Amino acid sequence: MHAQAVILDRPERLGLARLALDAPGPADATVEVAWSGISTGTERLLWSGRMPDFPGMGYPLVPGYESVGRVVEAGPASGCRVGETVFVPGARCFGPIRGLFGGAASHLVSAGSRLRPIPDALGEQGILLALAATARHALEGSEGRGRQLVVGHGVLGRLIARLMRASGLDPVVWERDPARRGGDEGPVIDPSQDETRYARIIDASGDAGLLDTLIARLQPGGEVVLAGFYEAPLSFAFPPAFLREARIRVAAQWQPHDLDAVAVLAGSGALSLDGLITHRRPAAEAPDAYRTAFGDPDCLKMILDWRAQP
Repeated sequence: MHAQAVILDRPERLGLARLALDAPGPADATVEVAWSGISTGTERLLWSGRMPDFPGMGYPLVPGYESVGRVVEAGPASGCRVGETVFVPGARCFGPIRGLFGGAASHLVSAGSRLRPIPDALGEQGILLALAATARHALEGSEGRGRQLVVGHGVLGRLIARLMRASGLDPVVWERDPARRGGDEGPVIDPSQDETRYARIIDASGDAGLLDTLIARLQPGGEVVLAGFYEAPLSFAFPPAFLREARIRVAAQWQPHDLDAVAVLAGSGALSLDGLITHRRPAAEAPDAYRTAFGDPDCLKMILDWRAQP
C-alpha cells in the first residue's frame, strides 16, 4: 500500500511524495487520514533545520503528530475496529524514510495501542488533542493555588488557560502581539502593563530569553513551568531565584492518560476547541500551507485536508 505524504528532503525543502507503507501486523491498524495539523513549534524547527539533537532526527523525514482519520483495516490484536474515528499521534511506517513524527500523510499504519478513538462530532478539531494533552501535562505536575500566569496566547497558551478556567482558576495571559490578544481565555495583557507577582507561571512561548523575567514575577516559593520547546540553551541569574526560593519545572511530552482525559473533556464540551483552527489548505498545497503556518502572524493553527488525496 502507498500513501501521499509530506516529506522534508532537507531544511526548507518540502513537498508531497508517494511513499510505500510498511505492511501492517496483527497488532496494527491502517488509518485513512482526513486532517493533519502543522505544529509551529517542533515542525518549524524541523523545517528550518534548527531542531536540537533529538531521537530519530535526520532527513528526509515525514513530519506531523496531529492527525485524525478513519480506521480502514484493523488487525485482530489491534484493539481497533474498522470505521471508527481516531486520533493518530504520528507513525513510523515509511520504511527508510524517517517518521519524525510521521503523521502528515493520507494513510498511516500504526500500532492500535497508539490510536485514540474520538467522537465523530469533533471533526477537524480532533487534531488539537495533542496540544490539549500537552497543556494538561503542563498543569498536572503542580497544584494550582494562588495567582496564575500563562505566557503566550498561541494555541498552546490558550488551551492551558482554558483548562485552568475549566478547573475553576482565573489566569492572566501575557501576549506581546496586540493582534493576538483577542479571545475569552481571561485577561490577555501586554507584559509591560503588569507588575503582579504570581504563584505559578506557565510559559508557552518557547522564548529561551524570558526566564529571568519570569522568575522576577514569582511570589516567594513560586514555580515557573517550561511548557514550550526551546531551541536555545536556558539560563537564569541565581540571586533572584534564590531570594524567591523559586522552583523551575520542565513539562515533558504528554502521556496517554493526558490524551484520554482531554479527549473526554473535548467530547463532552467541558473543553472548547473553538476558534483555534484559523487556516485550512488542501494537502496538495502543503508547501504553501507550511510557509503560511510559519510566516503569517494571523495563523494560529493551520490544518491540511487529506480527503481529496488518493
